Amino acid sequence: MAAPPEGTPCWADAVFDDLDAAKDFYGHVLGWTFGETAPEYGGYTQAYVDGKAVAAVVPPMPGQSGTTQWCLYLAAEDASATAARIRENGGELLMEPMQVADFGTMCLARDPGGAVFGVWQSGTHEGFQATETPGAYAWAEAFTREPEKSDAFFPAVFPYRSEQLEGEMDFRVHKLGERPVLGRMRMTDDFPPEVPPYVNVYFAVDDCDAAVARATERGGVLRFGPMDSPFGRFAAVSDPQGANFSVIDLTTTKGEMPGTAPVG
Repeated sequence: MAAPPEGTPCWADAVFDDLDAAKDFYGHVLGWTFGETAPEYGGYTQAYVDGKAVAAVVPPMPGQSGTTQWCLYLAAEDASATAARIRENGGELLMEPMQVADFGTMCLARDPGGAVFGVWQSGTHEGFQATETPGAYAWAEAFTREPEKSDAFFPAVFPYRSEQLEGEMDFRVHKLGERPVLGRMRMTDDFPPEVPPYVNVYFAVDDCDAAVARATERGGVLRFGPMDSPFGRFAAVSDPQGANFSVIDLTTTKGEMPGTAPVG
């Protein structure tokens, strides 16, 4: 398996105060099973679907606190060079590039529009072993109140070309070649002011409504949907510890694909 191209979403993880509760919730909602917790790596615990790694959950480091949120990692050929471009283009490094044994090198950053994301230069851990299948990563969107900053930043750091969706919604798609890899959504007044910008991660499911029912049964909160779209039937959910994510049934589509216009 080759390392994913520069800028490809390649991994997702989240820090949870109650790791056992997170494992129970996501195991029930997404069908995840979990590997052994690795004490030497801060309790990092990988999640699997059909034996393939799809994400990870981790307890907080001593003294660590803050809002629980999923973190999406974008692939880098050279994490230090990517970190330099992040700085040069107005981003903020929250964690300098750090080698994680022979697994790879990571850093954490915040784009100028306020969304936090990770960078991963793969070693032996190349990232997702499955995508776009039930329980696995499907898509992600950067939600921001300052889209013009985000729109300038990501194509300057990664080899993206961008297209704006036509219509009333302010939505942009970043592509690698012809492949859409990351969306950007303007946060409207529908979002409470205390909700910070974030990257919303979508996990695929075989039935959106059933996944929402499983989530709410386990204490999750439905934030939006379920809603049909040309891309799939989806819904936005918060887990019981406050992490936002979405579920999408990619096989249930409705309506015509919106038009796009190149930008930049």
